[in-house]
Amino acid sequence: MGDMSYLVLARKYRPQTFDEIVGQRHVSRTLSAAIESGRIAHAYLFTGTRGVGKTTAARILAKSLNCEHGPTAKPCNKCRNCVEITKGSSTDVFEIDGASNTGVDDVRELRENVKFLPQASRYKIIIIDEVHMLSTNAFNALLKTLEEPPEHVVFIFATTEVHKIPDTILSRCQQYDFKMIPLREIHDALKAVVKKEKIKLSDDQLVLIARKAEGSMRDAMSYLDQALSFAGEKLTTEELVEVLGIMDRRVLLDLSGAILTGETDKTLDILEGMAAVAWDVKQFYGDLMEHFRNLVIAKLSKRPEKLVNATSDELEALQTQVENVSYETLENLFSIIVQSEEEIVRSAYPRLILEMTLIRLATARPVKALDELAGEIGRLRGLLASGKGSMAPSGGGMGGSGSGRHGTSRPSTPPRGGSSYRASEPGPSPATTSAAPSNGPAPVNGAVS
Repeated sequence: MGDMSYLVLARKYRPQTFDEIVGQRHVSRTLSAAIESGRIAHAYLFTGTRGVGKTTAARILAKSLNCEHGPTAKPCNKCRNCVEITKGSSTDVFEIDGASNTGVDDVRELRENVKFLPQASRYKIIIIDEVHMLSTNAFNALLKTLEEPPEHVVFIFATTEVHKIPDTILSRCQQYDFKMIPLREIHDALKAVVKKEKIKLSDDQLVLIARKAEGSMRDAMSYLDQALSFAGEKLTTEELVEVLGIMDRRVLLDLSGAILTGETDKTLDILEGMAAVAWDVKQFYGDLMEHFRNLVIAKLSKRPEKLVNATSDELEALQTQVENVSYETLENLFSIIVQSEEEIVRSAYPRLILEMTLIRLATARPVKALDELAGEIGRLRGLLASGKGSMAPSGGGMGGSGSGRHGTSRPSTPPRGGSSYRASEPGPSPATTSAAPSNGPAPVNGAVS
């Protein structure tokens, strides 16, 4: 039989102090300062997506308030109160699942409970997870207690959907917004875990797991557990990609490179190579859309690291790839991807739709930048005004200075019906009058003498 005492990594390395919470420094600092100054509210609301530390912070706050050496921003995690809260066995800290206790009767029972003083602690603390799941009547029943709370009671609410909570409840809580955790911070936390567990994983592999987690530290730990269960301590990148369904960012870079240079065959070859491993077409399409969005950000932003969930090396590769590509071209390619999304999602044959979309991307005509078009128009006007008969398209080949098919310097698009612009042809000359004889007076009004 397996070891039933095994503790999953997400629980084994769950933060026990505010300083250990990953990626939520603004919350940790504010709560710590409030506790140290004695400004303890009667109701807190923690909001944010899954796995970013809301429930963990609620438990740490409960320990900070009820620690025998507190209230303190740094609970000892050794006293009876701290240990019981960590184990979930404290008689004065109640964790309630809002999804399964949604009725007004549940809240009425809670209201009766909070009237009594805590048994062994400083505060009676009520933690309600997914509080947005409470019914309207339940919220109304809770409102009275929040308006006039007993001095010994502290409510801590957690939710992933703050917009579903009534304003009357929101206005009576101190709200703390938990952000999605940056890729680099998840990577560093995973690196510390694998070092303690004596697991050999490369930085590139940890980055893949961190990206798959999409800002959730708990998800990252779960994915790490899943990967280790599959392959043990020796895990290859190929195995990691297969077991977690992760798209390697290098494949996306190769693909966008082939698209931007108009290499249709190479584009399809890359797609065929991906089909040899386990991958989901719809998931890949989402990754492709995000990748082209990142290319746009890399092109336009002065600080792309704030907007793109990528390592410094990946950002550099993105910026290099779009250095000689116009924003208008990137925006056009992104639009093609967006337009095909619904077909991919609904189609019974998403692979075929994906192939045709990639062909459209690789064969799309480059789009000139607006300032380039304005200069072209000005040059044309100058040529027409000067009366020159014809002009040749400007620039070199499609790549423009060797930059590839989607470079910013490209030939002008010839007008329909002709290969170049021409000035107006002169019309027939009007009839000319005869020259006056050299030995007579000049004719008047064209009359011949």
